[in-house]
Amino acid sequence: MEALRRLQEALNQTLFGQEEAIEALLATLLAGGHALLEGMPGLGKTLLAESFARGSGLSYKRIQFTPDLLPQDLTGSEVFREGRFVFVPGPLFAQVVLADEINRAPPKVQSALLEAMQERAVTAGGVRHPLPEPFFVIATQNPLELEGTYPLPEAQLDRFTAKISFRPPRREVWLRILTEEPKAPDPLPVDFPKAQREAKEVRVAKEALSAITHVAFLTQEDRRLRMGLSPRGAKAWLALAKALAYLREKPFVDWKELKDAAFLALPHRLFLTEEALYEGESAEEVLREALRKGGIP
Repeated sequence: MEALRRLQEALNQTLFGQEEAIEALLATLLAGGHALLEGMPGLGKTLLAESFARGSGLSYKRIQFTPDLLPQDLTGSEVFREGRFVFVPGPLFAQVVLADEINRAPPKVQSALLEAMQERAVTAGGVRHPLPEPFFVIATQNPLELEGTYPLPEAQLDRFTAKISFRPPRREVWLRILTEEPKAPDPLPVDFPKAQREAKEVRVAKEALSAITHVAFLTQEDRRLRMGLSPRGAKAWLALAKALAYLREKPFVDWKELKDAAFLALPHRLFLTEEALYEGESAEEVLREALRKGGIP
């Protein structure tokens, strides 16, 4: 836990004013999931991914997603060498993979990434190749209003444990950004498998589990949604709440962790109907109402 706390502090000295995003990213890894970072260009999404990999001592690869990318550019391929075919691993064979501007790539590439995220393995030439552990995908996504971006498939969105929004820095942080040089974190080896096991052991009251169930049913019955909360989404919510409590050094999940985790794990899993979109509804508003009705203050 001490190494994890020092890593969090080091990242705060690298990316000024994004403490909430840094905490959310660490919680996502502790929950054993993948993170989708969304925000306008220039806010530090790529810097956070690179700094996290450097500071944690994990192997790192970056993939720039473009419309002409092919699946084998991610997974690797078989090449003929010395009279036989040999598999040459692609950039997915790293512990931290940055999928930069993920929503600029074609469906076949998304499918290859989806297999890696779900199975922790890739298939090439009919042979399954396991990926290193821990395996963590950090994807960056520009807002869909920007030219050349496309919405991710719903099935792929559901594989991201958390969607982390990057907001412009607060006014008081701007001077620091303009005058201070970010400090690249020194490698701080973190025993992530151990930390993940300890995060899973954080206690959860029956009242909190009942609230999660209640909210799930409220979203499934909400006519503004084409798709409510799935069991996978509910488990991601619970795992993130435990991870946040662990990072905050709490022995149990409080209502605050449950609410904070909900806004990381759920909005990108709640798909509005066309009518709701026309009326100006948002997934966050629907979720906020469901949390209130579900007894989560």
